[in-house]
Amino acid sequence: MTRSIGAVSHGILDYALAVILAIGPWIAVFHGSKQALWCYIFAAVLFLLALLTQMKYIRLPLHGAIELLLAILLILLPWIANFSRGVNSRNFYVAVGLLMLVLWALTDFRGRRGAPVAGRESGPGGGGP
Repeated sequence: MTRSIGAVSHGILDYALAVILAIGPWIAVFHGSKQALWCYIFAAVLFLLALLTQMKYIRLPLHGAIELLLAILLILLPWIANFSRGVNSRNFYVAVGLLMLVLWALTDFRGRRGAPVAGRESGPGGGGP
């Protein structure tokens, strides 16, 4: 699979996901609950992760590993924290977790996007298109 999202685009999407997590409990109507509190915590963690990565305190591969763990935790938290019966909150958590997994899968965390493919020469006279 081609990892087509670069670091800058991923950062923008991380900030957007943090906003979605912060306002999600109000939109999905589960504000004022422990599910909402967990959403706010995840929003803060994701925002700080994006900010610290942007400021170069956290390297992008480590950011990707942490984000993968956050996505899996978001998907599993309704059952771990015993609020899976709340359909709105459960579906919200699973949907955002799946969205984060897709973002993780499509992001080039190692900076190899645009690198030449092995076995193909590029440049003048290199046999490229």
